[in-house]
This record gives sequence, structure tokens and C-alpha cells, in this order.
Amino acid sequence: MKNIILKTEIPGPKSKELLARRAAALPSGLGKSTEVCVESALGALVQDVDGNQLIDFAGGIGMVNLGHRPQTVVDAIKEQLEKQIHTGALVTTFESYLEFAELLNSLTPGNFPKKTLLANSGSEAVENAVAMAKYYTKRPAIICFEGAYHGRTMLTLSLTSKYGLFKKGFGSSAQDIYRFHSPNVYRRPKSMTEEEYIDFCIERFDQNLISHVDPSAVAAIIIEPVQGEGGFIPVPKRFLEKIRQVCDTHGIVFIADEVQAGAGRTGKFLSIEHSGVVPDVVTMAKSIGSGLPISAITGKAEIMDAPHLGGVGGTYSGSPIAVAGAMATVKELVKPEFLNRATAVGNIITSRLKAMQEKFNCIGDIRGLGAMLVVEFVKNQDTKEPDMDFAMAVIKKSVSKGIILIRAGLYTNCIRFLPPIVITDEQLHEGLDVIEESIAEVLAGK
Repeated sequence: MKNIILKTEIPGPKSKELLARRAAALPSGLGKSTEVCVESALGALVQDVDGNQLIDFAGGIGMVNLGHRPQTVVDAIKEQLEKQIHTGALVTTFESYLEFAELLNSLTPGNFPKKTLLANSGSEAVENAVAMAKYYTKRPAIICFEGAYHGRTMLTLSLTSKYGLFKKGFGSSAQDIYRFHSPNVYRRPKSMTEEEYIDFCIERFDQNLISHVDPSAVAAIIIEPVQGEGGFIPVPKRFLEKIRQVCDTHGIVFIADEVQAGAGRTGKFLSIEHSGVVPDVVTMAKSIGSGLPISAITGKAEIMDAPHLGGVGGTYSGSPIAVAGAMATVKELVKPEFLNRATAVGNIITSRLKAMQEKFNCIGDIRGLGAMLVVEFVKNQDTKEPDMDFAMAVIKKSVSKGIILIRAGLYTNCIRFLPPIVITDEQLHEGLDVIEESIAEVLAGK
């Protein structure tokens, strides 16, 4: 049975009306990856206002690993609505906040006492993690990496890479931020093997600790174990181990940003678990709340306890509604059958994309971890010259055929695959068929 049902072109007449209203009412800087106007969504399927049904391969930018409107989450939210909506964690105490913190403390890596602070977004989680690291170490500097994305507040935008898209025109950045090179094995020098290249990156890391900043000034090193906006680049295990070693030697806080790569997306609750490296602090958001605005900072108790009384928190942080939804979500995300399904979904996507790579010279690389994958488009597989126009053309073609897709990558020449993990095999293959057909049609100039 077909899952894609197209009754009009995309966008259809009702969608065009909404898009016109959007253009008139919302800032033009608020981008949109597609012209899909949503009426409802369930599982991996999205219905638009014109009656079309699409398969979602973007998942709200990795927000709905458990799918759209999972019943357990909906039920938990409804139950909480009958109790209270907001009394404020800065004013009162409610058990659900404590239960969720205890759950995250037990799930994150590390055999040491932990504590959790809740916030509203990935940016807020990173802000809090960095602030607590500075308070704990009494140091000013933060090391981040090329290709990183950590958010859009002043501090997190300063940590974020990709200047032209995110930072241009917004004025001065936060001080004492040092950006180091992050390994991208696909784009290593041709003369180097993978292991030689990782050795080179580690050597360069050590040099930067002399030329850029002295370790004694560094409060924290923050890294995405799988880069998100940078193009779903898994950080090599030896590079993560190097960061851990440097942090241990110099008393630096190791922050793992798991906002996009966490929540079971890669086949483990957190992506850094694949490496065996244990960070001091973890930031989480996106799919831990199934689309609700909630994030978490979980870390060593001594670091989390460093700020003075009243030094952390926010009016909405730990919203009872968001906590109820997140608690129900995370309990599902950590089940072995869910994590196994994430691996299985990733295997299907990888197998299909590798077959396409053999067929199409425009596919340069397929990479990621679990069900967090990208295909990188190039003008030629030998030269690896990025082809961002081709990636955009494939997205537009695929959306017109009923698949929701978004881009990624430093050169914006990648298509990312973040379908809900609850997607069926049938839906997955139907979507991949559309993408393969779209690539062929763009190559043919249709």
C-alpha cells in the first residue's frame, strides 16, 4: 500500500495561501527548508493542508525519533494537564522533575555522582553547561570545533561554525572561544590513510594548545560526537580519547553535545557511548521531548553544584507538561527494541544509499552512525568538489513527490536522513525509491 498520497501539487492552493501569510507576517530571516504546510502528523507520516500525505525523512530536524504524536507521550501530557501546567521549579518542587532528573542521571555514562538541570532548548543547555564549567574551573576559555553547531544565542552562536549562514551580520561574538580543527575523514588529504590523518589531527590539536590557547586557561572543551549541521561526521574514537586525556591532564571539563545525535538516534541512547569515552557533562534536547521544548544538562555533581544558590534556572525550565512528555519519551527511547530498530533503520538506509552511490557519480560520501546519516553530493567522486545546487534540486524534486527532506554540511551539499525511528520498512523503502528517482531525474535535467 502506498504511503505517499498526492492530491495536489506541493505546495497546493491552501498551502500557497499560508505561505503568502507567512511571508507577510514572519521575518524573512526565518528560513524554511520546504513549502510543506502541515495539517497533522502521526508516526512517520505528515498530512498537509491540501490533503496530501508525505513521508517525513527530516523529523523536525531530529525532534521526533519516537515519531509524531506517540500515544504514550500524548497520554502523559493529557494526564499532566489535569494536574498542573505551571507552578515553577524556581518556586515549588514537583516530583516529575525529580524523577526525570534521576532517570537521566542513571542513563548517562560515568560511574560517578551526577545531577541534572532542565532547560527549554539545546542552546540553553549548552549555555548552562558552559557557564557551569567556567564557574567550576574559574577559567575563561572554551574550545570548540570547525563544523560545530551549538545554537543561536550569543554564546552558542559564537561556538557555532558556518559563518555565512548563521553568524554573518550579527555583530561581535563572545570572547575567549577557540575553534580547533575537527577530523573529517572523507575530506582528508589524498596522501594520508585514515589513521595517518587522525594522527595529524591529534598533532594539530596539541599545536593549537600552544598557538591558540594554553590549557590552563581552558574551562571546557565542547564537541558533538557526531557533528550535526556540519554534515553528520562521526568524530573518530581516538580523537575523542585525546580530548578526554587532555581534559584529565589539565582539569578541563569535557562537554558532549548530544542535542541531535542523542535520544537513541544512533542505536545507543547517547552517540558518545559508541566510543566508550565518558564526558563530564552531557547536553540533551530535541527528541528527548518528542517535539516539546525541553532540554537537559547532566553531569558530575561537583560541576553541576558549582554555581551559587540562584545562579542557574529559568522561569519555564522544567515545565511540568514538557517533563511529563519527556519522561514518557525517554522510557521508550532506552528500550532495547527501540535502539535495535534505530540500528536496523540505519542499515536499510545505508544499504540503499551505497547502491545508489555505485549507480550515481554525484554521490561522494555516505556517513553517519545508526539512523543518523547523510549523503554528500559532489560534482565528481574523484575531485570531491561540493555540489550544493544538486543537493537542493534533489530535495525540491523529492518534496514534490512526497518526501520531506532537509540539507546539512559545511558546504550545504548534503541531505540528512532523520526519519522517525518508528518508520516502517515499507515507508522507508518507498521514500528511498522516491529519492533515487529524484536523483536520476535531476541528473537527466528533468
